[in-house]
Amino acid sequence: METAKAFGNIETIKIENPVDKIINQLKNLITTGQLKPGDRLPPERLLAQRFGVGRGYIREAILKLEFYGLIKTSPQSGTYVAGFSLKILDSIFTDIINFSKDDYASMIEARYYMEINAARLAADRRTEDDIVQMNDALLEYDAKINRGQFAVEEDMVFHIKMAAATKNSVLESMIIILIPDLIKVKNMVDKDICKDKNYTIDQHHKILDAIIDKDLNAAGDAMGNHLREFMDIRLSL
Repeated sequence: METAKAFGNIETIKIENPVDKIINQLKNLITTGQLKPGDRLPPERLLAQRFGVGRGYIREAILKLEFYGLIKTSPQSGTYVAGFSLKILDSIFTDIINFSKDDYASMIEARYYMEINAARLAADRRTEDDIVQMNDALLEYDAKINRGQFAVEEDMVFHIKMAAATKNSVLESMIIILIPDLIKVKNMVDKDICKDKNYTIDQHHKILDAIIDKDLNAAGDAMGNHLREFMDIRLSL
């Protein structure tokens, strides 16, 4: 009886994911002064080698840090540490790591309503170049699915290109930051989303067709239908 009571005090072990570990190590480099505001980070390839992880984890960590304004990325000159004070940095780093880590239901709900409105905005503001980029993303997605392969990255690219077509940088950043974490839902839930590959392909093209036609209502409805199964999963979490 006493033994059972003792084991009742054991705390559940929390396994930290690679992205959180990367963010924590970068935090330590900044708070100890080894990385200072304005310092440039090494390229993704080199960071991946140093951390011993795939470039996808580095990219996700950088996206999160960039979303919160802790680093700034310039296509011409690289990625730099932002000029926040250490007190503010410490607070924001904690928020990044704890942000909705276990609350996938809220993430799914946020994405659902965010992307419906993003699709409507994209239909209103898209350019011809946006159409080309979204269409290219779908062609790559379709080809991979038809070969019987997973097309998670291609799916993400389409949604990111659609978000870019909104011409709202805040909305685009929020969608970019949510999508990588939402992919994990597929591994959490014992459900096969979009079992019919042709159905999924058709949904994507309905979204794009409505955006091309500048039909705001149809674009929102098509995106809502596309993400409805995600919302159903939210109820089971």
